Amino acid sequence: MARTEYYDDPAAPEPNSLVVAASAVVTDDEGRILLQRRRDNELWALPGGGMEMTESLPGAAVREVKEETGLDVEITGLVGTYTDPRHVIAYSDGEVRRQFNVCFTARIVGGRLAVSEESTELRFVPPGEIGELAMHHTQRLRLRHFLEHRERPHLG
Repeated sequence: MARTEYYDDPAAPEPNSLVVAASAVVTDDEGRILLQRRRDNELWALPGGGMEMTESLPGAAVREVKEETGLDVEITGLVGTYTDPRHVIAYSDGEVRRQFNVCFTARIVGGRLAVSEESTELRFVPPGEIGELAMHHTQRLRLRHFLEHRERPHLG
């Protein structure tokens, strides 16, 4: 299913759903950040996705990282909340999503890195190389907040 992201775009379609989602900044022992190249739009992104009715938001982040990367993680902190109504995601099946995302930090506790059907590539990226990757600016914002080592999470 294809996906198009809009930001502050008057041509964006009207949202028809609100999705609570979780993402995670997963780092390795060298401080590199795990990113995936999404199959639906070919952009680099943090692992993450929608929360299911039977789970907590941190649990959703742990599940999504496992599904999308093969790695088991534990949540270690909070980067922030991202609820900007100007960010709209349209899917080819007709869903037009306004997303409420909570971005966590996480560390690897097991598993084996494996590309899922949602991505075409996984890579641990040194922070200095993130700017070279094609990425939606909302993902870049979360990464910037993480790399700033803020005392308090972003609330937005």
